[in-house]
Amino acid sequence: MPVDVQTTINLVGGAILAVVGWFARQLYQSVKDLQFDIRKIEVNLPTNYVSKFDYNEGLKEIKGMLDKIFDKLDDKADK
Repeated sequence: MPVDVQTTINLVGGAILAVVGWFARQLYQSVKDLQFDIRKIEVNLPTNYVSKFDYNEGLKEIKGMLDKIFDKLDDKADK
């Protein structure tokens, strides 16, 4: 039974469309997963970084240390 040209074209075209459809589905699912991950990161982002209050407290401590160092240096320079 000979296979006509139209049947061959239909089979090859169907196989190609099946592969393209599978690939498009994989891309769609990957984008959906990435969007979910980004939303999760956005929710957790404020807890992963130093809060403004803690940052300011740390700076106050560093400034206090620097003031002490400068005072000692001024005392040494006066002698």
